[in-house]
Amino acid sequence: MNRKGLAALGAIMLGVAGMGAAVAQSPAPSPTPAPAPTDGGTQIRNATGGAMQDRSSRSAPEALFVAKCGMCHRQMGMGTVILARRMAPAIAMLEARDDLTPDLIRAVARNGMGNMPRIPRGEVSDAQLATIAAYLSKGKK
Repeated sequence: MNRKGLAALGAIMLGVAGMGAAVAQSPAPSPTPAPAPTDGGTQIRNATGGAMQDRSSRSAPEALFVAKCGMCHRQMGMGTVILARRMAPAIAMLEARDDLTPDLIRAVARNGMGNMPRIPRGEVSDAQLATIAAYLSKGKK
């Protein structure tokens, strides 16, 4: 590297160091305290302040469904929204359906369907998928 390049690099380094010092000297904003829960602290609040279900009251299969599938297949998830547009809104929420079988759930999860991508075993193991399928099918064969 020539002298001009080294000088430019040195100027950049000094500028970055100066910015870091300025940030370090500025006072941190005081956090807004969260409102005290009025329900004994057992409910979790969502981003808008509404009460959500207490996570500790979830069954293990429900918790697994929420962890592995909930980002798309719970309220306002992409899968739920797309299903509600294509089918009756009542069947968009997988947890509320009574027509799902374990075989259907496993086939759709492993092979994908429509906009839903296939879910590989590295993301959801066969044992986890069997638990989710049993949870969603509510014991149907």
